[in-house]
Amino acid sequence: MIAKLHGIIDTIGEDFCVIDVNGVGYLVSASAKTLSKLKMGNEATLLTIMTVREDDISLFGFADAWEKEWFSTLTKVQGVGAKVCLSILSVLTPAQLAQAIGAQDKASFCRANGVGPKLAARIVTELKDKIVTIPITSNNLEVLNSDAGEIKISPASETVDYTKSEDVTSALVNLGYQRIDAYRAATKVIADNPDADLATLIRLSLKEFANKEF
Repeated sequence: MIAKLHGIIDTIGEDFCVIDVNGVGYLVSASAKTLSKLKMGNEATLLTIMTVREDDISLFGFADAWEKEWFSTLTKVQGVGAKVCLSILSVLTPAQLAQAIGAQDKASFCRANGVGPKLAARIVTELKDKIVTIPITSNNLEVLNSDAGEIKISPASETVDYTKSEDVTSALVNLGYQRIDAYRAATKVIADNPDADLATLIRLSLKEFANKEF
């Protein structure tokens, strides 16, 4: 199996690139976010997943290990094939994926081509308790250094009471706030005030919206 490629970027297409490794060109499918980090003629390293079928061998490339882990996680959900998975990774970063799943925010997934309401609901439901970790490799040290607080992402944070989070989020949604924003505010104030009652948490969350600190 091919786990990593290092070479010269020969071609960049809409959903793929060709990387020249010692004169051999490998066609690698990738998300828009990964492709945006590449430049034709420059050297690049891509982490890869190779799939082998009876009539096809395909390579999928990733700028870092976190995106690669999310690809593996998402494709375990029924109905999420490689193409749909890359579409999701093209509109949501790994951090945004974790937040959307934690908030049970189906609308964020519906932004991706090929994802309708039913599939979005299945994704957030099946992955709500999933923890996605980042293997430490030389290819993702920059990610670990720049986002030290996101080395391990759990949609339902281990430091936040899930029931409280859901109650506060639902209350904020009923007041007209977007679910993903409500979830961010709720998780922040609950982490800062773990012993506060529901009314206090809602009030503090509203202050977060006013201060835009989440």
